[in-house]
Amino acid sequence: MQPLAAPSPQPTTPITPTTLWQMLDAQAALLLDKPALRFEGQTTSYAQLASHAQAMAASLHARGLQSGDRVAYVGLNHPLQLALLFACARVGIILMPLNYRLAAAEWQALLQDAQPSLLVSDAMWQEQAKELMQRHALLHELLAQQQDAAPTPGKASSPVLLVYTSGTTGQPKGVLHTQHNLCQNMALAVINTALNATDLVATVLPLFHVGGLCIQTLPALKAGACVSLLSRFEPSAALHQIQRERPTLTLHVPATMRALIQHADWMATDLSSLRAVWAGSSVLPANLIETFHARGIPVCNVYGSTETGPFSICLLPDKSVSHLGSCGWPAGDVVEVKLANEQQDVGEVCIRAPNVAQRYWPDLPLTDSEGWFHTGDLARREPDGSYWIVGRSKDMLISGGENIYPAEIENLLAAIPGIAECAVIGLPDARWGEVAAACVVLQAGSRLNVEELSSALSAQMARYKLPRQWHVLPELPKTALGKVQKEQLKHLILQSHLHSI
Repeated sequence: MQPLAAPSPQPTTPITPTTLWQMLDAQAALLLDKPALRFEGQTTSYAQLASHAQAMAASLHARGLQSGDRVAYVGLNHPLQLALLFACARVGIILMPLNYRLAAAEWQALLQDAQPSLLVSDAMWQEQAKELMQRHALLHELLAQQQDAAPTPGKASSPVLLVYTSGTTGQPKGVLHTQHNLCQNMALAVINTALNATDLVATVLPLFHVGGLCIQTLPALKAGACVSLLSRFEPSAALHQIQRERPTLTLHVPATMRALIQHADWMATDLSSLRAVWAGSSVLPANLIETFHARGIPVCNVYGSTETGPFSICLLPDKSVSHLGSCGWPAGDVVEVKLANEQQDVGEVCIRAPNVAQRYWPDLPLTDSEGWFHTGDLARREPDGSYWIVGRSKDMLISGGENIYPAEIENLLAAIPGIAECAVIGLPDARWGEVAAACVVLQAGSRLNVEELSSALSAQMARYKLPRQWHVLPELPKTALGKVQKEQLKHLILQSHLHSI
């Protein structure tokens, strides 16, 4: 079989130092009353967003916060949360968004690590904020302060965003992005998603994570587009948003895609306004993609991590069918990708790019001595230059001397009717060293058995890759961001007698 032709090379993105607040000020001067954000029936123009950011910057400055200080935020998505980010950029302060799904003890651990000077919340989390920190404020209260004296503005090299990883294998790490990092990521996203001022972007993912914030929301503002913002994801609200607002682009993850497809209003919702659905995930189950394709909507993928911007590798609309399952090509010629320690044509994805974060908090190296960030993901590179993620290096298991990549099995399992969720892990075995164990959550009413599952897989993969153990669980242990905690899952299985099928 001849290799498929590579897509047109991604455009060059110049590395020009700039700042978030300069970008917003320029847009406000140019676009004035053009809508920047829609939220719960209210519209915020570019001029209003810039005004809110300036007032918040003055308020932070008046409270004694200085360049390099941290401001934590806990709350649902809100337009003023974006204004707060731009305000921090203007003063040189670092915004630290907290995952509102965490427990109080987890918040306390992050606050102890980063030592913010102020905790800002929305009304829903006001009482928790009071208990967590003595210095706290409601989000809208930061608009009240007005002063003429402007603080020293933040620079392109100033850290502006501190985001903690989900901690699937250990304690979360704080990832520190500069204004330059975020601006470069916006430039890459605008080019690859073809964002322009006529677009309406539906943001449904949480802004406390780089996916919800940096893949489409900030890039949309850079492009002069409008963002329709939901306070949180809920499938009926997201479908109603598409039906009512008629967005041209939106971003999802596998869990939210599945929730939309399974909702009663899925087939009745008119999706024709969407020119593409982008997904932030290293591996996307094929059945989810195909369901959107059946509705005429290309599903594009963004591969990256909290550390990489995350716009690193992407699959564009014209390759969404021919390369279904791939994460695509490097997002531009300023994004360098290599595979380290290749074995059997599979190696660890390493990325070097201007949108890779500066460091781990407080001052720990994030890249190697040559500037490469080692993702921990394993991939193969096809002759046409496309990358295909096969799993995490820590997840790979060796059974009887053969490498097995759980993600390959998980993708096939996810397509089997009756399986709601699945995860494959390696368990110790006296004969083979390790064997693959499939852990599945069945859909209500499903009566799947091991013979049916093995038969479905055996026609599509080598015998040595087939799971030797099957376990049914009511749910999979996950982080607050919805990632499966495989170490916890392995411990659960080894320590308990779970039902096998």
